[in-house]
Amino acid sequence: MGPAEELRYLVLATQREGNRELARALRPLGLTPAQAEVLVVLGAEAPLSVRAVGARLVCEAGSPSRLVSGLVAAGLVERGGSGEDARLSVLRLTAAGLAALEGIRAAEQPLHDQIERAGTAADLARVANLLRGLVADRPAGRAVELRRTADNVPVPIRRRDDPAPGLAHQVRSPASHEGAPGDAGR
Repeated sequence: MGPAEELRYLVLATQREGNRELARALRPLGLTPAQAEVLVVLGAEAPLSVRAVGARLVCEAGSPSRLVSGLVAAGLVERGGSGEDARLSVLRLTAAGLAALEGIRAAEQPLHDQIERAGTAADLARVANLLRGLVADRPAGRAVELRRTADNVPVPIRRRDDPAPGLAHQVRSPASHEGAPGDAGR
């Protein structure tokens, strides 16, 4: 297995395991990871139109109408008019949605802590730059970029032909990686 193929499978495995852990943590709230993502997006930037929410979702490509309708029915999200354009319907969290958002943040935190323990801040930045470059021109990459810039985190997207600085010097063969100092348990 070459390094690119291994990375592809490691990304897939990481996503699947992380999603399973998050689903398990969200179960007591009665939410799926996709529903939680909608609430997190609205918690950060509401009011937003359904289209604007969809542009910020990684979990679901296209329109999140089904997700939003379920959250409206559950009383977590409300539809209302836009003060700027009466034709535009916008979404906001209800009081119950805000309470659910607190539970979502608590459910997400152990996963975030686990990721932060997996490497140094510099390691995480290098991996994020690499992954950002892989999805930069795709809908999910644009969704992450919209959310990151809404959080005022100015990090440029790296394109596929623009390697992350220092990565060429950080790549180690599997044999040299085994037993590397500080890699126990990763």
